[in-house]
Amino acid sequence: MSTPHVLLGLLAAGTRHGYELKRAHDERLPRARPLAFGQVYATLGRLQRDGLVVAAGQEREGGPDRTAYVLTDAGRAALDRWLAEVEAPMPYVSSTLFAKIAVALLVDDVAGARSYLAAQRQAHTVRLRELTAAKTAPSASLDDVVAADYAIAHLDADLRWLHTTLDRVADWHREVHS
Repeated sequence: MSTPHVLLGLLAAGTRHGYELKRAHDERLPRARPLAFGQVYATLGRLQRDGLVVAAGQEREGGPDRTAYVLTDAGRAALDRWLAEVEAPMPYVSSTLFAKIAVALLVDDVAGARSYLAAQRQAHTVRLRELTAAKTAPSASLDDVVAADYAIAHLDADLRWLHTTLDRVADWHREVHS
């Protein structure tokens, strides 16, 4: 995820200070890792240094001063360029899940590798149920539904892969140890 571009996108809606940006990020991307306040302010500092945002004044609402930021024309142009770039599919398999399965086949017997795969499949199934419940809850926002749909699609792909890999463990294990 490109935190600078996400913050630029949130500022496209209007002037906001760091606390509002963090809250908007966490609301609009509900299944993403929440941003730390330090990350928001460090990113805003870099965006300001690069001329993509400017300070638009300070507020004090019963606490410390809060600097509000606004998107510059250069910031809007950078955001538009980023949005126009097509994300290339990942060229490599870079998943901890895949790495664990491959290593399990190196160090465990077929039963051990199958046991790990079955446990992982169970964990994915539990998470799939949690996400389905979250997206169908009466309080679910459209942000929640879209984020859950994305996560569900990835979990579903992992589950299909886990299922087919379970069928191939013995052959894969033989190949690895031959």
